[in-house]
Amino acid sequence: MPLSLRVMSKNVLSLKDVAYMGISLAILEASKLALDFLPNVEVVTLLFIVYTLFFGRKTLLIAFGFTAIECFLKGVNVWSLMYLYIWPLLIIIVFHANRKNADYVFYCILSGIFGLFFGMFCSIPYLFIGGWSMAVTWWIAGIPYDIIHCVSNFFLTLILFKPLCKIMNIVTSEK
Repeated sequence: MPLSLRVMSKNVLSLKDVAYMGISLAILEASKLALDFLPNVEVVTLLFIVYTLFFGRKTLLIAFGFTAIECFLKGVNVWSLMYLYIWPLLIIIVFHANRKNADYVFYCILSGIFGLFFGMFCSIPYLFIGGWSMAVTWWIAGIPYDIIHCVSNFFLTLILFKPLCKIMNIVTSEK
């Protein structure tokens, strides 16, 4: 009987799940660090989409692990709070879209829209810090970066989604 960790009443993580998720988290962090020199160009969104398609709700654990590692590397700040709701939001959207058999084009568009509205989602804590004017000002100031984020997310997903899914199919298939 394989050793497993109880996560929730129905969901169980096997050692295999833990290994896959650990490797996925390492790939996520390495790719984030590799592209850090480019403003708002990242494959984190794409990887979370792909991981959610293969791991389902368990991807939330990867998201929280990713946030923790980012905090260890870069320190805790307002963005840390943002990551705690932004990545789970994406995972939940993908999880429900997958249940409705969303297709490749949907995920390309979702990735672009998520990049476009990333700044808006990130402005939420500023509502509590400085009110509406601070949140809206912060969001508007970042719109040029959100446009870059939108375009890069869309094209990265367009180019890399299918090859990544093929790789995940090979890696996660039972032999």
